[in-house]
Amino acid sequence: MNVDWLIRGRDGRLSAYLLSEATVRCRAERGPGGPWDPPRTVGGAQRLHPVMALGQGPDLYTHLVSWRPTVRDESGLVHSTHFRPDLSALDWNPIGHPDRTGGRTGNPAVAVDAEGRAHVFVRNKSGGVSMVGQKQKGGWGPWRDLKGHDVQGDLAAVTGMSGRVELYAAVPGGVLHWRQEEAGSVPALDEALEAPVRPDTLRALATSVGSTTLFFTDESGDVCAWRPGTKPVALLASAGPGSVCVVRCELDGHDCTLLAQRSASGRVAFAAYPTEDESAGAWWTESGPELPADALVSLTEDEEGRVVAATLSPGTGELRVTRRKDEPGIALAAWRAV
Repeated sequence: MNVDWLIRGRDGRLSAYLLSEATVRCRAERGPGGPWDPPRTVGGAQRLHPVMALGQGPDLYTHLVSWRPTVRDESGLVHSTHFRPDLSALDWNPIGHPDRTGGRTGNPAVAVDAEGRAHVFVRNKSGGVSMVGQKQKGGWGPWRDLKGHDVQGDLAAVTGMSGRVELYAAVPGGVLHWRQEEAGSVPALDEALEAPVRPDTLRALATSVGSTTLFFTDESGDVCAWRPGTKPVALLASAGPGSVCVVRCELDGHDCTLLAQRSASGRVAFAAYPTEDESAGAWWTESGPELPADALVSLTEDEEGRVVAATLSPGTGELRVTRRKDEPGIALAAWRAV
């Protein structure tokens, strides 16, 4: 689940989306900063595969995408929208298959543009990427083949500060990058990076008006940052084997990018640096208890602009949360189970 599953909704409350057997479940705060409600099933009783993609637009609605079984040995993608934590999500709506019919071809990714339209990306049977997008007046457009080749691992979809959607995908020895030239257009293959990228480590973040930054781990174990049109920069050695999660936030009055990753010791490691200034360097600081090997990490900000970090252990369903304290640096309150 290479997605940001901790999300702040339009009413300021935080929600955590969890994969549970054949469903997606949501846990939400009863009020901003308050206790959390028990998990609720999202999207109705539709049986799903254990796959989930999440995206959020400027309206702060949450878009969810998953695969569902259809007929024997075949599957199709489904989409739901969650407007507020205290409202039921829309029922899962079928949106088809990148090759019309067949089995699962890869994990989907979703990004939402400035107009609130979801764009769903998934690898197709040819090894490239296909996309389907919502239309302005409702419904879905046709599936489009975005080309590409030998795509590996999870995709990283992101919406830039311009409101236009971009996509990154790992291929042997590099990364492919697609971007929309204008709002509502089909993303075009824009640039290819040659780099020893580990699949399933891609995370993308909007970091300035004209740029998004891709974070990935290379074969030497370094976390690297790359903005199309520039050369990738090795930022720091990875703290552990999984992907990093990232959020842009204000720390001590500075625009910073904060990274988090489950470390080799089992705790959560944090590192921050001035946004788009990788030359400033970054260093890991560990926090919290030792976590199970399957623990996932996610970052967001609450309605007061404080960084919130959460961990989720799929095996046990245990959710832990911490918030940044009103102190210099990355000072976090004690982690608590909710």
